[in-house]
Amino acid sequence: MQDLCPSIKNILLLDSEGKRVAVKYYADDWPSNSAKETFEKAVFTKTQKMSARTEGEIAMLENNIIVYKFVQDLHFYVTGGEDENELILASVLQGFFDAVGILLRGNVEKKEALENLDLILLCIDEIVDGGIILETDATSIAGKVASYSMDSGAPLSEQTISQALATAREHLTRSLLK
Repeated sequence: MQDLCPSIKNILLLDSEGKRVAVKYYADDWPSNSAKETFEKAVFTKTQKMSARTEGEIAMLENNIIVYKFVQDLHFYVTGGEDENELILASVLQGFFDAVGILLRGNVEKKEALENLDLILLCIDEIVDGGIILETDATSIAGKVASYSMDSGAPLSEQTISQALATAREHLTRSLLK
């Protein structure tokens, strides 16, 4: 069944020096952490001289298709097998990129990403589960992530309503228990 669905091997978010910010692997192609770090370094080295700031770019590395995009000091990567559809991988990349932009309120840079790492990891989990693509719509992804983290202070309209309901529920529960 999994062979029939498009799948992702990993999602990488690296800084401008090729260091990890957030990564998630779904394939067994890299059995150890050092193999994963070696792959990340190879990906970064191959793509660092490219100008992927406005549109996603595509590269081949070790029989993998890598789509990537850069903003500020962050490098976004999505990797699939050599037989995966580049357009599907690009839609996953764009969904991840845009959802992170929404969650970080347009301030997409390393410092902000590290301060909100929990949101970024939740975002990755909303997009892919076990390598299978679940969602690529950035607004939907960001809305689900924001509803999980009601205390993050992000001014998303759904979150504000959720916070208000949670507070009202809490006050009602306290008044009933007195």
